Amino acid sequence: MNAAPADQIRLLDVQALDTRLSQLAHKRRTLPEHAEIEALTKDLTQLRDLLVAAQTEEGDCAREQTKAEQDVDQVRQRSARDQQRLDSGAVSSPKDLESLQREIVSLAKRQGDLEDVVLEVMERRESAQARVEELTARAAAVQTKVDDATGRRDRAQQELDAETASVTKERELVAGSVPADLMKLYEKIRGQQGGVGAARLYQRRCEGCHIELNITEVNEVRAAAADSVLRCENCRRILIRTSESGL
Repeated sequence: MNAAPADQIRLLDVQALDTRLSQLAHKRRTLPEHAEIEALTKDLTQLRDLLVAAQTEEGDCAREQTKAEQDVDQVRQRSARDQQRLDSGAVSSPKDLESLQREIVSLAKRQGDLEDVVLEVMERRESAQARVEELTARAAAVQTKVDDATGRRDRAQQELDAETASVTKERELVAGSVPADLMKLYEKIRGQQGGVGAARLYQRRCEGCHIELNITEVNEVRAAAADSVLRCENCRRILIRTSESGL
């Protein structure tokens, strides 16, 4: 293949722009905020799971407390009715009177036991409520960090996207000035060689594979016509000659 030396030089410009586009894409993928957001989101998920568990525990305690308080109230009401019967003198039989007195004593003990249950449940509920408040605050703090990191990531991505759009437009203009057959060869090699399709020959060294040409290869390059499209014998990339090629 033949191409004017100026067209071959422009191919280096296309390569430089493609390299810059690859760098921008890599930078976008590897923004430090990505890892930061991932770690924070993981922490936030764990905190929210713990918060749900604490809220569930608090809700269970609330229901348990309500039930225990209702039990206390029922015992208290029954004890009050028995005491009223005792005080009114409505019970005349010694046996019934003794039975009523025993029941009042038993109800008093039962009431005391149930009130102890209420206090124990209240303590557990207060502990659960404190845990809910703590986890809510921690989750809110982490969410703030997530929002901050997300904002920084979005701004960085917007800047990279703007530069990418600018470089892409420039690349289209430069590539449009290169002969189609030369661009086709370049694109094919670039796809095969990790994004680098053309490399400058600098001081007898291919800047694509960084291997210095041997004397035979140097002589072949010297003998080639100026418009010949050369390929590196080592990496097979298009080899672009310049005034700094060392020939």
